[in-house]
Amino acid sequence: MGNQSTTPFQDLKDLPTSLYESQCVLHKHEILICGGYKQSACYSYHTLKNEYKLICNYPYITLWGYCGHCVVKLADINNKDSNEITLLSFGGSYKHTLMMKYVSVWSDDNEMNKSKKSNNHNEWIPFTDNHNNLIHIGRNEDNYCGVRAVIGGSNNHLLFITYGPKNISVFDLNTLQFIKHDVLPIYYRINYHCFISKSENGQGQAMVKTNEEKNKIRKKKNNEMLLFCEKTGLSIEYDENNNNFQFHRLHVCDDIDILSRYAYVYINDAILFFAGNGFKGYNYIASKSVHKYLIQEQKWITFDHTLPIPLHSCFGILNEDNTHIHIIGGIDDRNAAVSTHMKTKVNIWRDASQLSSNEIKLAIQYWIRILKIKLGWINDFEKIIIKYSRIQ
Repeated sequence: MGNQSTTPFQDLKDLPTSLYESQCVLHKHEILICGGYKQSACYSYHTLKNEYKLICNYPYITLWGYCGHCVVKLADINNKDSNEITLLSFGGSYKHTLMMKYVSVWSDDNEMNKSKKSNNHNEWIPFTDNHNNLIHIGRNEDNYCGVRAVIGGSNNHLLFITYGPKNISVFDLNTLQFIKHDVLPIYYRINYHCFISKSENGQGQAMVKTNEEKNKIRKKKNNEMLLFCEKTGLSIEYDENNNNFQFHRLHVCDDIDILSRYAYVYINDAILFFAGNGFKGYNYIASKSVHKYLIQEQKWITFDHTLPIPLHSCFGILNEDNTHIHIIGGIDDRNAAVSTHMKTKVNIWRDASQLSSNEIKLAIQYWIRILKIKLGWINDFEKIIIKYSRIQ
């Protein structure tokens, strides 16, 4: 799709260190890069300056062993200081649970240092309740390596956690208690998988809902999520009123059904998958392919364009205005960690077959008007429009 002589990926300034299995969070024009396998350092990457700054380090040994931790940004409707966010980090081999009050390291140095010293900003500290009691996220009997989580709920107060071999839990961030645990109805174990929320507050969600639709969502208090890992595809719906799950299996195309540990982003009612690894025959391979899952159509697309190098255990994240996707770190096909950081434009991965009927109608009207076509319309004209849109 497009000119194969050029790559759709732009190399950015290398990461300060080789890094994989990292977790990243967006904050305005910053991508916060929170540790990785045997890497405790956390950095802020400024998307406009193309520069990095050190934030802090995880406590000693937290991210050693088989890491696979998870970091999410908590919603805080009472926090009027938009320059401050709260991060929650949990999981990994040592099943840590830490939090950070982050204030931009790109702010005025005196202002930032004063805030940091007085309020313990920009450092990982134990997660506690209002009475200073330690809170642990993770059941003693479970392994939280490769865990994935999303924020949801009617007030963004629920943490949905999925982890191997086939587990899903709901943690209430208001009461600081697990309120639900279930076993996923799947054949294969999950690990380092794709897990996204379809809610309005989901990552990169760009759908516009009417007030009527929003009211229905609030009334039903349903949370819709999708999970993919190798041959497993699952649609998950959680009813907040009744505290129960419904699951529906989804088709996974042959081109991606051996892969996990891919970078992924959710945007415009579709999920984009970059790279990944898995067994092909008797060989363990790293991929450089790019796939797309169209949620409404339940359709898969495999792109001709690929990453410049095979990768897995990299992280994908959108920038602030959802125009670019950043691919951060990973392991290459020689099993070496890389310091690669690249980005690609979102619109490159918009397949022309996704044109809505309204867009096709507008194109038809425009062509009829400028060409003064008096003949009847034929179906082949729609194919011409789709081909035409691919070169724009």
